[in-house]
Amino acid sequence: MSVTTGSTSFIGTDSAPAISEDWLSVWIGLLVFALALASVSGVDLIGWVVTTSVWTDVTKALGPVSKAYAGLGGAGAIILTYVALLVVLSAGAALLKADVKRFALAFTAVFWIAYASWIVGSYANFAAVTPADLQKFGISWSLKLTNEGGFIFALLAGLIIANVFPRFAEWLKDAIRPELYIKIAIVILGGFFAVTAAGKLNLASSLLLRGAAAIVEAYLIYWAVVYYVARKWFGFNREWAVPLASGISICGVAAAIATGGAIRARPVIPVLVSSLVVIFAVVEVLILPFLAQTFLWQEPLVAGAWIGLAVKTDGAAVAGGGITESLILAKAAAEGIRYQPGWILGTTATVKVFIDIFIGIWAFVLGYIWTNHINATRDADKAKVAEIWERFPKFILGFLVTFLIGLYLALGTTSDLAAKVPAAIGEANTFRVIFFILTFFSIGVLSNFRKLWQEGFGKLAAVYFVSLFGFVIWVGLLISWLFFSGITPPLAS
Repeated sequence: MSVTTGSTSFIGTDSAPAISEDWLSVWIGLLVFALALASVSGVDLIGWVVTTSVWTDVTKALGPVSKAYAGLGGAGAIILTYVALLVVLSAGAALLKADVKRFALAFTAVFWIAYASWIVGSYANFAAVTPADLQKFGISWSLKLTNEGGFIFALLAGLIIANVFPRFAEWLKDAIRPELYIKIAIVILGGFFAVTAAGKLNLASSLLLRGAAAIVEAYLIYWAVVYYVARKWFGFNREWAVPLASGISICGVAAAIATGGAIRARPVIPVLVSSLVVIFAVVEVLILPFLAQTFLWQEPLVAGAWIGLAVKTDGAAVAGGGITESLILAKAAAEGIRYQPGWILGTTATVKVFIDIFIGIWAFVLGYIWTNHINATRDADKAKVAEIWERFPKFILGFLVTFLIGLYLALGTTSDLAAKVPAAIGEANTFRVIFFILTFFSIGVLSNFRKLWQEGFGKLAAVYFVSLFGFVIWVGLLISWLFFSGITPPLAS
């Protein structure tokens, strides 16, 4: 039996999963967060997690994030990180009723290829930023991507495997779970954003309010226009136009599946739309962060919001926000401006969180309209308010929990205790980066351009292309500018 979420599947048994992927991401993210917070009380439980530095000598690239585990060395840290993730995620695969052995084997390959890509991306000629960095490493040039340019290398590695080695890509798919990985990362991100926001609560509150207003305005415009384009310009019927409009305008895979289910569309329709979403998200991630660095580096929060509004799927958008932040921070640093990290990515994540909340509400609205007015049926089939909760993305609850706990610890405790919080959250954030890496690689592996073309997606792709590059990206930029222009992150101390 194949249990499908978006465009990926676990091959498992015929029994129902013991937990949904959404809830699984919450519990894994909270586990990492809780273990990290133990260091606040003096017990460092996850300081062994591997971190990667910019390097010219690869033997010095890796090390444990905490000095307390320095004796492990880089090799020990990465092996221990791999084993820990393998155990936890394999247990998750068992709860999802997947074939645990196949998952474990595939995850082993996924982890080592993805992390090797991250190491390559941290090479000094790719990652060094400032003149001081160039001098430190004895190099004359750099692409100035920061080591988070490694996300791009992970994506490219996945793309190569998907399009050059399709059989290997198929074998890997038991562990290709971009939605799971990014949701875990977003849960952890809540704590990181809380610590970032603690010093500037007024700014953080403003970002939340502006983000909420921006997504409501953007998506009421987006959905109506995409639906009109699909129906009037390309002749799609309602069953096709609704998931297309939702996938292109709201939030990619999740929105296409949720709204397709709400109107009782045939299952194949949101699956095909989801495949398009992933492909176009890859294209956007390869282009938009560099455009943002070039044209929006002086308006960094506009850039962060724009990525959140323009790039579909949580994985591509939030990870794309990470790349955008690294590129803009590098550009600003080269100009002598050092922004505090976390605000650009936090803006992207905030926008995406509000979008995800919007999915459940919009699915209910569409379900109500369809079952009560367009395809009126017996009362038992009519949309119920409870569907909002059923379709509500549960990982957002995890994000809120880590955010509120992190904010309380940073603000509501003694100064001695609060001083230890950033380091603890930093250890959790190292895991967040690793889940980002796995997300990027997974998105690449799912992006088989040849297969997409062979399956006759030309007309669907045309709707997506015209809508996305014709107005979605530009309306998103305009709205981001209206709500976020003139606001900049605090300067780093």
